[in-house]
Amino acid sequence: MGQLRMSGLISGLDTDAIISSLVSVRKMKVTTQKGNQTKLSWKQEIWKDLNKELKSLQSAAANMRYSTAYAKRKTKVSDSSKVSVIASDGAPTSVQSLKINELAKTAYMTGGKIGGSDSGITALSTMADLGYEGGETSFNVTNNKGEVIKTVNISSTTSISDVLTELKGAGLNASFDAENGRFFISAKESGAENDFNIVSAGTTDSNNALVKLGLAYSHDINSEDYNATTDIASKINGQDSEIILNGAKFTSKSNTFSINGLTITANGVTADGEEITLTTENDTSGIYDSIKNFLKSYNSIINKLDKAYNADRAKGYNPLTDEEKEAMSDSEVEKYEQKIKDSLLRGDSSVNSIINALTESTMGGYTVGDKKLYLSDFGISSLSYFTAAENEKHALHIDGDPDDENTAGNDDKLKTLIASDPDTVVSFFTQMSQELYSRMNDLSSSIPNQRSFGSFFEDKKMTKEYSDYTKKISDMEEKLNAYEDKLYKQYAAMEKALAKLQSNSSAVTGLIGMQ
Repeated sequence: MGQLRMSGLISGLDTDAIISSLVSVRKMKVTTQKGNQTKLSWKQEIWKDLNKELKSLQSAAANMRYSTAYAKRKTKVSDSSKVSVIASDGAPTSVQSLKINELAKTAYMTGGKIGGSDSGITALSTMADLGYEGGETSFNVTNNKGEVIKTVNISSTTSISDVLTELKGAGLNASFDAENGRFFISAKESGAENDFNIVSAGTTDSNNALVKLGLAYSHDINSEDYNATTDIASKINGQDSEIILNGAKFTSKSNTFSINGLTITANGVTADGEEITLTTENDTSGIYDSIKNFLKSYNSIINKLDKAYNADRAKGYNPLTDEEKEAMSDSEVEKYEQKIKDSLLRGDSSVNSIINALTESTMGGYTVGDKKLYLSDFGISSLSYFTAAENEKHALHIDGDPDDENTAGNDDKLKTLIASDPDTVVSFFTQMSQELYSRMNDLSSSIPNQRSFGSFFEDKKMTKEYSDYTKKISDMEEKLNAYEDKLYKQYAAMEKALAKLQSNSSAVTGLIGMQ
């Protein structure tokens, strides 16, 4: 306020106490608005946490709309060290025999030694540095059919780095290890069709250039410079994998085959006369686990919503001021504030709408074939009113679930139905999930100035309300300060008037005394 305040020097009044009392009512109104804003911020945080979990359930429901989420088939193999198999929904129940004759290979060349850690040969070294004395020449990179895909030109000034660039331009992986003094070259994919060769152009210079680069094959060397001590390149040819499934031969450029609903990945070759057995059957545990995990997510959020909606009142509880917090311990403050936070969504209409949407979706009937089925037909239901824990009356329980103390002792109807009729189980839950997903989509659709897309609460409206509180509190504090200044000025004027009156009175008294 920037002014010196003199309190009751003449009047003897406790000016500060009087003004404090006069402004206290207005100050209380400011405190109330600050408390309301604090409660709104707490409410926003509570909703953000709930919204995150609701979106997670919505995502799970979106996934559960499709049969692929239930992993209806699984395949066991008699030798998992040589093969792994993933069964799709379309894979037939079967027992099949498998032989693995060949594994796929990637064409790979290890160059002959042309240097080493002490040789000084690096990627910047030229053909002249390698001892090449011929003229301009070239060699070819060919594909698996012998067709030229790249001609690499060579001269005495060509560097190892230049050769690497040309090889990469031919679609190969290529590097030079200066420490070991060797080229390492490979195809980018496995299989016979991705094989390559590095071939001399048939001239003496071309042969010599390959020898100096360490890229010559023993059976292709015609150079006079070649002798038995020259270190030559070694090569692994690209090769397709080959399996025999139920007597039929299949080949692939990789080690993975997709055959009649099975994804077969070969990891090892079978011995002569050896056969691996592939047994494809209904994956009872896979379907069961998908449903159980989904219901676990559902129960988590529905219980939180019930707890928030049915919370006790916090009548008479308001956010603490800084002065009030100082008089309490941290644990007391936390407990006090938690009481308020727990009550903020009590009877909230948005919470109620979400609860209704979730429960109506899961309690509804869905037609499979010519029958209308309900969760209870699969041994899934909520507990009775008197059995269910507080705020868990909408939670769903699976009969026979060993992890559920409430229903573990009941007959496991769900697993029985999965084993006997998995298609009916999957059909029901895909329909239920579709309904739940659609209802949740409606609840989280965008509403101008109220709700953002994907939000289950009025986030936009709350953000504006918070901003409005900030402006309102600022205006109230400004008026409060002006009012307080006004009172101090009025009391200062009164003190000044009393001082003047006292001065005049003293003068009159002095005159009277002189007479």
